[in-house]
Amino acid sequence: MKRKEFLGLAGAAAAGSLVTFRPALAQALAGGGKTTLSVKIMDLKLQYAWGLSRGTWTTRRNAFVKIERDGVYGLGEAAPIARYDETAEGAAAFFEKARPVLERDLWEYAVRWNELETLAPTEHAAKAALDMALLDWVGKKLQVPVWKLLGLNKAGALKTTYSIGIDEVPVMQEKIRAYPDFSVYKIKVGTKDDRKIIEGIRAVTSKPLRVDANEGWKTKEEALENINWMAGMGIEYIEQPMPADRIEDFAWLKQRSKLPLYADESLMKASDIPRIAPYFDGLNIKLMKCGGIQEAVRMVAMARALGLKLMIGCMVETSLAISAAAALTPLFDHADLDGNLLSATDPFKGVKTVKDQLVLNDRPGLGVEGEIF
Repeated sequence: MKRKEFLGLAGAAAAGSLVTFRPALAQALAGGGKTTLSVKIMDLKLQYAWGLSRGTWTTRRNAFVKIERDGVYGLGEAAPIARYDETAEGAAAFFEKARPVLERDLWEYAVRWNELETLAPTEHAAKAALDMALLDWVGKKLQVPVWKLLGLNKAGALKTTYSIGIDEVPVMQEKIRAYPDFSVYKIKVGTKDDRKIIEGIRAVTSKPLRVDANEGWKTKEEALENINWMAGMGIEYIEQPMPADRIEDFAWLKQRSKLPLYADESLMKASDIPRIAPYFDGLNIKLMKCGGIQEAVRMVAMARALGLKLMIGCMVETSLAISAAAALTPLFDHADLDGNLLSATDPFKGVKTVKDQLVLNDRPGLGVEGEIF
């Protein structure tokens, strides 16, 4: 059904013509076909070695899924998070486990997400892939972009930071020089050389920085000392300074920190937010952590009710998953959606990054072009 036809039906309903609207809409939305499922695992070679406080990688292994029904297909991507014991192979196995769920009515995408959630307590990245595939399918059936399906305006898309992984300081400086059009950089720290890193970055740019320790500072005293030193180095905020299980230490740290604190590893889903909200100023929400677009929207609503700032982040992903996250950026304060720029092997085209501005398109669904199946 074309978008104008759908809007015509909706207009008829609004005018009270439900007698004609209901059968026509039911016929348009009906789909008696069988859902086919395709799965592929792909290694993504990185532009640079990707270093965090807990390891360094030169490739990332992601899993992709394609659901097809009634002549329309939806695509999804899982970027598994090793910290949560996820793998591409585990995601692919979850896709297969989800086949019975995907045989049901895909228009009931909220119901389908709840059913996917009950299939396993983990596999969040795999759930995110299926969620974006469902919404890609629905958007394509309606001939509307997902950002419009969510009631958002593409003009509200944000600028993104560019992330600099831990490396030798000259290499980190080289990365800054290679991407001069970004107005803010996100710097990974969590090593014994963190001050040397920040001083090295400051030697090549005076632009604002955001710092992510990825749980790398192990005590509250170490975290406070580093944070308060960085407060004089043009840092906007600190992300996940300590391990997620140090909740009492976060209470102590927030009272003394000269910079705002953002949670990342300290939360997964909406149900985590009330527990950690008193100890942070903001949250980093990632589709791969929370299980998809639908859960991310729920998290936004809860976080806003509690007065928290919001960043939408990513893993190393192709333009497929980045486009899904970018569709939500009008709901956020900050974006760190550069995962496709970190990869040297991106088979998709979707959201564009013009200098550092994310630019959404008007193509239906996730707005992504490219075929790997």
